[in-house]
Amino acid sequence: MICPKCGSEMNDGSTFCTKCGAALGENVQNQNSNAQQTAPEGNGAFQGNPQMGNSQGNPQMGNQQAGPQGAYNNSQMYNNMPYGMPQQPYVDPKDHTAEFDPKDISENKVMALTAYLLGTIGIIIALLAAKESPYTGFHVRQSLKLTIVNMLIAMISMVLCWTIIVPFAGAVCAIIIFVVRIICFFQVCSGKAKEAAIVSSFGFLS
Repeated sequence: MICPKCGSEMNDGSTFCTKCGAALGENVQNQNSNAQQTAPEGNGAFQGNPQMGNSQGNPQMGNQQAGPQGAYNNSQMYNNMPYGMPQQPYVDPKDHTAEFDPKDISENKVMALTAYLLGTIGIIIALLAAKESPYTGFHVRQSLKLTIVNMLIAMISMVLCWTIIVPFAGAVCAIIIFVVRIICFFQVCSGKAKEAAIVSSFGFLS
């Protein structure tokens, strides 16, 4: 055998040239082809497509198993993921309608409306007429919160009446409280028991 690079004579079957170190291409190519022919099948690699890689180690493929069983396992794993779970319906923490008896709501709805409609006088009437009703008591507390806040706004506006900004701001706040009272009135008409907006965060009368 003649080395194609330096022309030195080599023994038949030599892999590298002993003088220049060049690989004897024919033998190396023959060994590679023999190794591919004798490679065991079913080693987990997709032959013929090097980009597919190992079905168990390729990051593009993930830890997927080939075949129908692998597709079932992947679908089952996807369904067990948190974002695949059905979401629970939203529950308003300020809505306490479910805490009251429907019979109590239907029988004392008028008294609850009176607490919002007549202000302080309505609160007194509702307490005297339906003092045993938890539903009426809930709305009496909400109406009392609105009344107290309205009185505080009026007192501050009177004390600082010599300014321009405070009375104007007090009037705007009074209008907002009035709107909240109307909203609560219509909620009672629908048989709801929701905390009054804005004043629901106040700790007193809870």
